[in-house]
Amino acid sequence: MIVVQTPLRVSFLGGGTDFEGFYKEYGGIVLSTAIDKSVFVIVKKRFDSKIYLNYSRKEIVDNVCDIEHDLIRCAMLLTGVDDGVEITVLADIPSSGSGLGSSSSITVALLHALYTYRNVLVDAERLAREACYVEIEMLGKPIGKQDQYIAAYGGTCIIEFNGDGIKIDKMDLSDAVMRCYNENLLMFYTGIGRIADVILEDQNNKIMENVSILCQMRDLVYSGKKSFISGDISHFGYLLDKNWKLKKGLASKISDSELDSMYKSGIDVGATGGKVLGAGGGGFMLFCCPEDIRENLRAKLSNLVELPFNINSNGSRIIFNK
Repeated sequence: MIVVQTPLRVSFLGGGTDFEGFYKEYGGIVLSTAIDKSVFVIVKKRFDSKIYLNYSRKEIVDNVCDIEHDLIRCAMLLTGVDDGVEITVLADIPSSGSGLGSSSSITVALLHALYTYRNVLVDAERLAREACYVEIEMLGKPIGKQDQYIAAYGGTCIIEFNGDGIKIDKMDLSDAVMRCYNENLLMFYTGIGRIADVILEDQNNKIMENVSILCQMRDLVYSGKKSFISGDISHFGYLLDKNWKLKKGLASKISDSELDSMYKSGIDVGATGGKVLGAGGGGFMLFCCPEDIRENLRAKLSNLVELPFNINSNGSRIIFNK
């Protein structure tokens, strides 16, 4: 039996510049962090040749090509595991439409577990690269590449994208800075579900008309890195707010009046900035808030469910192998 734990992520700045249609010409960069909420994939050998799958549904099939779960099917085809296994996918949060990069984390975890099942050692770079291949090439998803890399590598990273490749800069944060962000970043579930691919496809189709916005979002990352490393929570919140306002111009369904009202409520009580995570449209909303207004923010948004979280240094890892 193999058990793999792979982190979810919070993307702070630069999201959207990791689309190939943008970064190959203009260069992309994001600031993102793994968090202590995870997905788990369990792979267990069966006594027969059937394939048993357990996720929000259950599948029992004889052939990989008959699997309905796209990510499991493609991961099995890529890794060469084709029969006699039981695969279980678990997550700390609902995996659909959260804005925490769960689909990419699941893809990384599946590849990691299935390669380990075959006794094939793979590093973080290969896991991330092949997860991108599964989602973008095999399944044709209109997504960027930051989620796969942060899931594989973990930590808080500056990830640069250009025509020559992808560069990972894992930031070395002091204990005091880690504690600052763990205490002053608050996340709430909006209660609004959405299909991210619809928003992302619209965003992907409008890259050329949004080049100016994307370049501004890209450039915010350089200031964001300085603020984050120094623990300047006020300035970092200001950058999140600026990034969110720019991002709303990328596609029509990234925000709406209900989300705008939630966000305004947080800003009105003193949050220095924030954003809707992931593609937008729903899922989780993040706020950056100084210590003295945290309880006011919680009271103001008491109708929403808070998800406490911490920054996590671990990437995808094998936690059980027998």
